[in-house]
Amino acid sequence: MGPAWLKFTDEQLLDLRMCDLGVTIEGSVLEKRIAQLYDELAERGITFRPYFWLSDEWFTPDDVPGIAIPFYLAHPRLARLEQNQMFEVEGGTHSGCLRILRHEAGHAIDNAYLLQRRRNRRALFGSSATPYPEWYTPKPYSRSFVLHLDYWYAQSHPDEDFAETFAVWLNPRSDWRRRYHEWPALKKLEYVDVLMRETATKPALVTTKRLVDPLHRIRRTLREHYRRKAEYYGSEYPDFYDRDLRRLFSDAPEHAGSLRASRFITRIRQEVRRTVARATGVYQYTIDQVLEEMTARCDELGLQLAASPETAKTEFMVVLTVQTMNYLHSGRHRVVL
Repeated sequence: MGPAWLKFTDEQLLDLRMCDLGVTIEGSVLEKRIAQLYDELAERGITFRPYFWLSDEWFTPDDVPGIAIPFYLAHPRLARLEQNQMFEVEGGTHSGCLRILRHEAGHAIDNAYLLQRRRNRRALFGSSATPYPEWYTPKPYSRSFVLHLDYWYAQSHPDEDFAETFAVWLNPRSDWRRRYHEWPALKKLEYVDVLMRETATKPALVTTKRLVDPLHRIRRTLREHYRRKAEYYGSEYPDFYDRDLRRLFSDAPEHAGSLRASRFITRIRQEVRRTVARATGVYQYTIDQVLEEMTARCDELGLQLAASPETAKTEFMVVLTVQTMNYLHSGRHRVVL
Protein backbone atom coordinates (compact mmCIF):
# COMPACT_ATOMS: atom_id res chain seq x y z
CA MET A 1 0.00 0.00 0.00
CA GLY A 2 2.84 2.40 0.73
CA PRO A 3 3.12 5.45 3.00
CA ALA A 4 0.23 7.93 3.24
CA TRP A 5 2.37 10.75 1.82
CA LEU A 6 2.44 9.03 -1.57
CA LYS A 7 -0.80 10.86 -2.36
CA PHE A 8 0.45 14.22 -1.09
CA THR A 9 1.10 17.13 -3.40
CA ASP A 10 4.56 18.66 -3.27
CA GLU A 11 3.23 21.44 -1.04
CA GLN A 12 1.77 18.93 1.41
CA LEU A 13 4.89 16.79 1.33
CA LEU A 14 7.13 19.78 2.09
CA ASP A 15 5.39 20.23 5.43
CA LEU A 16 6.25 16.67 6.51
CA ARG A 17 9.09 16.18 9.01
CA MET A 18 12.01 14.21 7.62
CA CYS A 19 11.94 11.81 10.56
CA ASP A 20 8.35 10.92 9.66
CA LEU A 21 9.12 9.75 6.12
CA GLY A 22 9.70 6.18 7.29
CA VAL A 23 11.83 5.20 4.28
CA THR A 24 14.65 2.65 4.48
CA ILE A 25 17.50 1.41 2.35
CA GLU A 26 16.05 -2.08 2.55
CA GLY A 27 13.60 -2.70 -0.27
CA SER A 28 14.78 0.31 -2.31
CA VAL A 29 16.96 0.52 -5.42
CA LEU A 30 19.84 1.39 -3.10
CA GLU A 31 20.14 -2.26 -2.07
CA LYS A 32 21.28 -3.34 -5.54
CA ARG A 33 23.62 -0.39 -5.89
CA ILE A 34 25.28 -1.07 -2.55
CA ALA A 35 25.52 -4.76 -3.48
CA GLN A 36 27.34 -3.79 -6.68
CA LEU A 37 29.79 -1.67 -4.69
CA TYR A 38 30.41 -4.64 -2.39
CA ASP A 39 31.00 -6.85 -5.45
CA GLU A 40 33.56 -4.38 -6.79
CA LEU A 41 35.37 -4.36 -3.45
CA ALA A 42 35.33 -8.17 -3.42
CA GLU A 43 36.74 -8.29 -6.95
CA ARG A 44 39.67 -6.24 -5.69
CA GLY A 45 40.16 -8.66 -2.80
CA ILE A 46 39.12 -6.06 -0.21
CA THR A 47 37.34 -7.58 2.79
CA PHE A 48 36.30 -4.22 4.28
CA ARG A 49 32.65 -3.25 3.79
CA PRO A 50 31.38 0.25 4.66
CA TYR A 51 27.97 0.43 6.34
CA PHE A 52 25.17 2.76 5.25
CA TRP A 53 22.30 4.83 6.63
CA LEU A 54 19.87 7.44 5.32
CA SER A 55 20.37 11.11 6.09
CA ASP A 56 19.76 14.50 4.44
CA GLU A 57 22.80 14.44 2.13
CA TRP A 58 25.72 12.36 0.90
CA PHE A 59 28.60 12.35 3.39
CA THR A 60 31.14 10.21 5.22
CA PRO A 61 31.84 11.63 8.71
CA ASP A 62 35.38 11.97 10.02
CA ASP A 63 36.61 8.87 11.84
CA VAL A 64 33.61 6.83 10.71
CA PRO A 65 33.88 3.88 8.26
CA GLY A 66 30.29 4.34 7.11
CA ILE A 67 28.39 6.36 4.52
CA ALA A 68 25.25 8.50 4.71
CA ILE A 69 22.97 8.42 1.67
CA PRO A 70 20.37 11.13 0.96
CA PHE A 71 16.80 10.12 1.81
CA TYR A 72 15.39 10.96 -1.61
CA LEU A 73 17.17 8.00 -3.21
CA ALA A 74 15.12 5.59 -1.07
CA HIS A 75 11.82 6.31 -2.85
CA PRO A 76 10.83 7.48 -6.36
CA ARG A 77 8.31 9.99 -4.97
CA LEU A 78 11.02 11.68 -2.91
CA ALA A 79 13.34 11.68 -5.92
CA ARG A 80 10.65 13.53 -7.88
CA LEU A 81 10.38 16.09 -5.10
CA GLU A 82 14.15 16.55 -5.17
CA GLN A 83 13.97 17.06 -8.94
CA ASN A 84 11.19 19.61 -8.59
CA GLN A 85 13.02 21.51 -5.86
CA MET A 86 16.62 21.35 -7.10
CA PHE A 87 16.18 20.54 -10.83
CA GLU A 88 18.23 17.37 -10.59
CA VAL A 89 18.73 14.29 -8.42
CA GLU A 90 22.33 13.78 -7.34
CA GLY A 91 23.01 10.05 -7.58
CA GLY A 92 19.58 9.44 -9.09
CA THR A 93 20.76 7.18 -11.90
CA HIS A 94 22.40 3.81 -11.39
CA SER A 95 25.74 4.95 -12.83
CA GLY A 96 25.61 8.31 -11.03
CA CYS A 97 24.91 6.63 -7.72
CA LEU A 98 27.78 4.16 -8.18
CA ARG A 99 30.17 7.03 -8.92
CA ILE A 100 29.33 8.66 -5.60
CA LEU A 101 29.33 5.35 -3.72
CA ARG A 102 32.86 4.61 -4.95
CA HIS A 103 33.99 8.07 -3.87
CA GLU A 104 32.44 7.78 -0.41
CA ALA A 105 33.86 4.27 -0.06
CA GLY A 106 37.28 5.89 -0.52
CA HIS A 107 36.59 8.11 2.49
CA ALA A 108 35.24 5.18 4.50
CA ILE A 109 38.26 2.95 3.86
CA ASP A 110 40.53 5.93 4.56
CA ASN A 111 38.86 6.21 7.98
CA ALA A 112 38.69 2.47 8.65
CA TYR A 113 42.43 1.93 8.24
CA LEU A 114 43.63 5.37 9.43
CA LEU A 115 45.36 5.83 6.09
CA GLN A 116 45.55 9.60 6.58
CA ARG A 117 48.36 9.01 9.09
CA ARG A 118 50.66 7.32 6.59
CA ARG A 119 53.67 9.36 5.58
CA ASN A 120 53.55 8.40 1.88
CA ARG A 121 49.86 9.21 1.67
CA ARG A 122 50.52 12.68 3.13
CA ALA A 123 53.42 13.20 0.75
CA LEU A 124 51.33 12.35 -2.32
CA PHE A 125 47.94 13.79 -1.42
CA GLY A 126 48.66 16.34 1.30
CA SER A 127 47.64 16.47 4.93
CA SER A 128 44.12 15.62 6.06
CA ALA A 129 44.54 18.34 8.66
CA THR A 130 44.38 20.96 5.90
CA PRO A 131 41.25 23.03 6.58
CA TYR A 132 38.45 22.54 4.07
CA PRO A 133 37.98 25.73 2.06
CA GLU A 134 34.54 27.26 1.71
CA TRP A 135 35.40 27.90 -1.95
CA TYR A 136 38.14 26.73 -4.25
CA THR A 137 39.35 27.65 -7.71
CA PRO A 138 39.86 24.48 -9.79
CA LYS A 139 42.46 24.15 -12.54
CA PRO A 140 40.54 22.29 -15.25
CA TYR A 141 43.62 21.29 -17.24
CA SER A 142 45.72 20.00 -14.35
CA ARG A 143 46.92 16.44 -14.84
CA SER A 144 47.92 16.03 -11.22
CA PHE A 145 44.41 14.94 -10.27
CA VAL A 146 42.05 12.25 -11.52
CA LEU A 147 38.70 13.17 -13.06
CA HIS A 148 35.72 11.46 -11.47
CA LEU A 149 33.02 13.63 -9.91
CA ASP A 150 32.10 17.03 -11.31
CA TYR A 151 33.75 20.34 -10.36
CA TRP A 152 37.26 18.83 -10.66
CA TYR A 153 36.44 17.71 -7.15
CA ALA A 154 39.78 16.02 -6.44
CA GLN A 155 41.33 19.50 -6.31
CA SER A 156 39.18 20.71 -3.40
CA HIS A 157 41.07 19.01 -0.53
CA PRO A 158 43.67 16.24 0.07
CA ASP A 159 41.00 13.88 1.42
CA GLU A 160 38.83 14.44 -1.66
CA ASP A 161 41.86 13.82 -3.85
CA PHE A 162 42.37 10.46 -2.13
CA ALA A 163 38.67 9.50 -2.35
CA GLU A 164 38.50 10.44 -6.02
CA THR A 165 41.68 8.50 -6.78
CA PHE A 166 40.31 5.47 -4.94
CA ALA A 167 37.03 5.72 -6.88
CA VAL A 168 38.83 5.71 -10.23
CA TRP A 169 41.01 2.80 -9.11
CA LEU A 170 37.99 0.81 -7.91
CA ASN A 171 35.86 1.33 -11.02
CA PRO A 172 36.25 -1.89 -13.06
CA ARG A 173 35.73 0.06 -16.30
CA SER A 174 38.12 2.94 -15.68
CA ASP A 175 41.21 1.42 -17.40
CA TRP A 176 43.17 3.87 -15.29
CA ARG A 177 46.65 2.82 -16.37
CA ARG A 178 45.90 3.73 -19.99
CA ARG A 179 43.63 6.69 -19.21
CA TYR A 180 46.19 8.40 -16.98
CA HIS A 181 49.32 7.36 -18.83
CA GLU A 182 51.98 10.10 -18.48
CA TRP A 183 49.77 12.06 -16.04
CA PRO A 184 51.31 12.94 -12.64
CA ALA A 185 48.03 11.56 -11.21
CA LEU A 186 49.16 8.06 -12.26
CA LYS A 187 51.60 8.01 -9.35
CA LYS A 188 48.68 8.46 -6.95
CA LEU A 189 46.72 5.65 -8.61
CA GLU A 190 49.70 3.31 -8.43
CA TYR A 191 50.13 4.18 -4.76
CA VAL A 192 46.46 3.36 -4.07
CA ASP A 193 46.90 0.09 -5.98
CA VAL A 194 49.82 -0.96 -3.76
CA LEU A 195 48.15 0.36 -0.60
CA MET A 196 44.95 -1.58 -1.22
CA ARG A 197 46.86 -4.77 -1.88
CA GLU A 198 48.61 -4.32 1.47
CA THR A 199 45.41 -3.69 3.44
CA ALA A 200 42.93 -5.80 1.43
CA THR A 201 42.59 -8.68 3.88
CA LYS A 202 43.50 -6.92 7.11
CA PRO A 203 40.80 -6.17 9.70
CA ALA A 204 39.74 -2.54 9.95
CA LEU A 205 41.31 -0.51 12.76
CA VAL A 206 38.16 1.57 13.28
CA THR A 207 35.03 -0.54 13.72
CA THR A 208 32.45 1.90 15.09
CA LYS A 209 28.91 1.71 13.68
CA ARG A 210 28.06 5.26 14.73
CA LEU A 211 25.32 7.00 12.76
CA VAL A 212 25.63 10.75 12.22
CA ASP A 213 22.40 12.68 11.56
CA PRO A 214 20.33 9.60 10.68
CA LEU A 215 17.05 10.41 8.97
CA HIS A 216 14.89 9.18 11.84
CA ARG A 217 16.41 11.86 14.12
CA ILE A 218 16.07 14.83 11.76
CA ARG A 219 13.03 16.84 12.86
CA ARG A 220 13.21 19.55 10.20
CA THR A 221 10.44 19.62 7.66
CA LEU A 222 11.26 19.01 4.04
CA ARG A 223 10.39 22.66 3.41
CA GLU A 224 13.06 23.80 5.84
CA HIS A 225 15.52 21.30 4.39
CA TYR A 226 15.08 22.67 0.87
CA ARG A 227 15.16 26.27 2.07
CA ARG A 228 18.58 25.64 3.60
CA LYS A 229 19.74 23.77 0.52
CA ALA A 230 18.56 26.55 -1.77
CA GLU A 231 20.45 29.13 0.29
CA TYR A 232 23.59 27.00 0.10
CA TYR A 233 23.58 26.52 -3.67
CA GLY A 234 22.14 29.92 -4.47
CA SER A 235 25.16 31.83 -3.20
CA GLU A 236 26.01 35.21 -4.66
CA TYR A 237 26.66 35.62 -8.35
CA PRO A 238 28.53 38.47 -10.00
CA ASP A 239 26.22 41.18 -11.33
CA PHE A 240 28.14 42.21 -14.44
CA TYR A 241 25.64 40.99 -17.03
CA ASP A 242 24.71 44.31 -18.65
CA ARG A 243 27.28 44.35 -21.42
CA ASP A 244 26.48 40.80 -22.58
CA LEU A 245 22.73 41.32 -22.27
CA ARG A 246 22.84 44.52 -24.33
CA ARG A 247 24.86 42.72 -26.97
CA LEU A 248 22.30 39.93 -27.16
CA PHE A 249 19.13 41.98 -26.85
CA SER A 250 18.13 45.59 -27.56
CA ASP A 251 16.28 48.55 -26.11
CA ALA A 252 16.28 50.40 -29.46
CA PRO A 253 12.88 51.83 -30.58
CA GLU A 254 12.78 49.62 -33.70
CA HIS A 255 12.57 46.53 -31.48
CA ALA A 256 9.91 47.91 -29.15
CA GLY A 257 7.27 45.52 -30.50
CA SER A 258 9.50 42.44 -30.25
CA LEU A 259 9.27 39.71 -27.63
CA ARG A 260 10.55 40.82 -24.23
CA ALA A 261 13.98 39.37 -23.52
CA SER A 262 12.88 38.20 -20.08
CA ARG A 263 9.98 36.28 -21.61
CA PHE A 264 12.32 34.71 -24.16
CA ILE A 265 14.74 33.57 -21.43
CA THR A 266 11.85 32.07 -19.48
CA ARG A 267 10.86 30.03 -22.56
CA ILE A 268 14.33 28.53 -23.04
CA ARG A 269 15.28 28.41 -19.36
CA GLN A 270 14.92 24.70 -18.73
CA GLU A 271 16.81 23.69 -21.87
CA VAL A 272 19.73 26.08 -21.44
CA ARG A 273 20.04 25.36 -17.71
CA ARG A 274 20.36 21.64 -18.38
CA THR A 275 22.77 22.11 -21.29
CA VAL A 276 25.09 24.48 -19.40
CA ALA A 277 25.03 22.20 -16.34
CA ARG A 278 26.27 19.31 -18.48
CA ALA A 279 28.96 21.49 -20.06
CA THR A 280 30.30 23.02 -16.85
CA GLY A 281 29.48 20.51 -14.12
CA VAL A 282 27.81 23.27 -12.11
CA TYR A 283 24.73 22.38 -10.07
CA GLN A 284 21.56 23.26 -11.99
CA TYR A 285 20.09 25.13 -9.05
CA THR A 286 23.09 27.47 -9.01
CA ILE A 287 22.81 28.15 -12.75
CA ASP A 288 19.15 28.94 -12.21
CA GLN A 289 20.17 31.81 -9.93
CA VAL A 290 22.13 33.37 -12.79
CA LEU A 291 19.12 32.97 -15.06
CA GLU A 292 16.87 34.66 -12.50
CA GLU A 293 19.22 37.60 -12.20
CA MET A 294 19.59 37.90 -15.97
CA THR A 295 15.82 37.75 -16.46
CA ALA A 296 15.21 40.46 -13.88
CA ARG A 297 17.99 42.61 -15.30
CA CYS A 298 16.53 42.35 -18.82
CA ASP A 299 13.27 43.82 -17.51
CA GLU A 300 15.12 46.58 -15.66
CA LEU A 301 16.96 47.49 -18.86
CA GLY A 302 13.81 47.19 -21.01
CA LEU A 303 15.40 44.73 -23.44
CA GLN A 304 13.66 42.97 -26.33
CA LEU A 305 14.60 40.21 -28.73
CA ALA A 306 16.62 41.65 -31.62
CA ALA A 307 17.47 38.50 -33.57
CA SER A 308 15.77 35.26 -34.57
CA PRO A 309 14.87 33.02 -31.60
CA GLU A 310 17.29 30.29 -32.72
CA THR A 311 20.21 32.69 -33.12
CA ALA A 312 19.42 34.36 -29.81
CA LYS A 313 19.19 30.99 -28.01
CA THR A 314 22.58 29.88 -29.33
CA GLU A 315 24.25 33.15 -28.38
CA PHE A 316 22.53 33.25 -24.99
CA MET A 317 23.78 29.75 -24.19
CA VAL A 318 27.34 30.91 -24.89
CA VAL A 319 26.89 33.93 -22.61
CA LEU A 320 25.40 31.81 -19.83
CA THR A 321 28.28 29.33 -20.07
CA VAL A 322 30.86 32.11 -19.92
CA GLN A 323 29.17 33.71 -16.92
CA THR A 324 28.98 30.34 -15.18
CA MET A 325 32.65 29.59 -15.81
CA ASN A 326 33.60 33.09 -14.67
CA TYR A 327 31.85 32.33 -11.42
CA LEU A 328 33.37 28.87 -11.16
CA HIS A 329 36.92 30.15 -11.59
CA SER A 330 36.55 33.37 -9.66
CA GLY A 331 37.43 31.78 -6.33
CA ARG A 332 33.81 32.06 -5.21
CA HIS A 333 32.83 28.56 -6.25
CA ARG A 334 31.26 26.86 -3.27
CA VAL A 335 32.60 23.42 -2.45
CA VAL A 336 30.03 20.65 -2.10
CA LEU A 337 31.28 18.64 0.85
